[in-house]
Amino acid sequence: MTGLRNPVIRGFAPDPSLVRAGDWYYLANSSFEWFPTIPIHRSRDLAHWEYAGHVEGAAPGDSLAGVPDSGGIWAPSLSWDGERFWVVYSIVRSVGTPYFDADTYVSTATEVSGPWSPPRRIPSHGFDPALHHENGRLWLLNLQNDHRPGGRRFAGIVATELDRETLTPVGTTHLLLQQDRLIEGPKLLKRNGWYVLVLAEGGTGFEHGVRVARSRSLTGPYELDERPLLTTRDAPEWPLQKAGHAELVETPEGEWFLSHLTARPLKTPKGLRCPLGRETAIQAVTWDAEDWPRLRHGDTRPAATFEIPDLQRPDRGAGNCATSPHRPAADNAPPSYTLRSPAAPSWIDPTTRPGWLRLRGHHGPDSLWSHHLLARRITEHHTEAQVTLQATPSTFTQSAGLLLWYNTSAYYALDLTWAEPEGEAQHGQQWQNTGRTVLVLTTRDENETRRAAVQEVDADTPLTLGVTVHRTEAQFWHLSEDTRSPVGPPLDFTRLSDDHGSRLRFTGAMAAIHSVDLVDASFTADFTDFRVVCTPA
Repeated sequence: MTGLRNPVIRGFAPDPSLVRAGDWYYLANSSFEWFPTIPIHRSRDLAHWEYAGHVEGAAPGDSLAGVPDSGGIWAPSLSWDGERFWVVYSIVRSVGTPYFDADTYVSTATEVSGPWSPPRRIPSHGFDPALHHENGRLWLLNLQNDHRPGGRRFAGIVATELDRETLTPVGTTHLLLQQDRLIEGPKLLKRNGWYVLVLAEGGTGFEHGVRVARSRSLTGPYELDERPLLTTRDAPEWPLQKAGHAELVETPEGEWFLSHLTARPLKTPKGLRCPLGRETAIQAVTWDAEDWPRLRHGDTRPAATFEIPDLQRPDRGAGNCATSPHRPAADNAPPSYTLRSPAAPSWIDPTTRPGWLRLRGHHGPDSLWSHHLLARRITEHHTEAQVTLQATPSTFTQSAGLLLWYNTSAYYALDLTWAEPEGEAQHGQQWQNTGRTVLVLTTRDENETRRAAVQEVDADTPLTLGVTVHRTEAQFWHLSEDTRSPVGPPLDFTRLSDDHGSRLRFTGAMAAIHSVDLVDASFTADFTDFRVVCTPA
């Protein structure tokens, strides 16, 4: 037997969509404003997962420029019709307003590593679309959004048949289910003559859960199970919280499992906070005497561990095997992430200085358009990130450094930049006088940006910057004569979470490097040995 430890995909990996194709399982996650779009992992045993690629081209024009924080690509749904993979998803361009301004797209591929077909737009009733394949027919499920004053933003689940070739609607749209508690994220399967509708319930926070409904007809009416399949809303001390947004899958042996999102909270004086974001977990499922799905361990709360039968582990060198419609990614390594557009030769140069990565500066960290940043997911509450940097900023409009990042209104930045001589006030005419090179620690928290520390440093030699995260605290530092010298006070790492602040937040904390030039994008910074080490507790 193989012991499964949840979460199976750790750190920012929300809204999992799980499908089996042959002997392999594939899982897609939301990417929001980040590239690569729609990351996909694969597994042979549901316990051990590896990066398998992403849906390249999911954002038309390879751009999400201007989308708000936590906008972009929401809740992709991955499916397999026996010949092709299908992915359906929404690009959400308004967050926190009655209008989601969502465009829904479909793309297909014979292998999850691509190539994926150019996205084709289909009807957009709301976010959280999914596809159901049955006897050569294709059905689109969706959340219905009622934006009108007095309307319900989560106004029920609808289904529309689509022509498989043209993706145009066939017939009318059917209302499947409405209820008073918020429901979204529909996934549909057929078992024992029942159409089983798996729903996310209660929003994406600590009230989250999974509810199931069923019908003898695809178009309804649907009967709602009296009890949730999965939730921690009444268990604030449970180690896995926010359990919801799920999908059922059957193994070749006839066993059933459930993928769902979850989060690992930290206790703070302000309540529970989850800076690692929403992660992916797996639960074993059985069916009761009345044919409703139940968690195998007999609870509605997610299990942190359980055992599954041993299966053949992936052979990384086997290439495309007969039982897997998949060509492995080149190195199966998770990628670095970029904001709102993919990395481009115009701003990232790995060749000019061997062993170093050169980033050209552009917009500042608050930009929704063109921030030149490379990030990696933080997957554990004990994490250390560091990088060696060399740059020569000559104005306060140029900077480069190391970040702890959540979004454009929540980050900590340790930057190498220019400042006036010590004791001299800021006056904005840097080219008329000499200055000094400094490390500046900046904290950004929604509407407040402040400098937490300023230290003068030698700009003539490379400088190693780092940050150590220990649960709720983050301490920035730099190396001075092989000794770590703290920069500024310890900072509250949990501010970089969904649970802090007044705005909707749906992603997770990252460690990143970036380069800024607000004038003419001529400034460059060289980085080497960027590493993020996450240590499980």
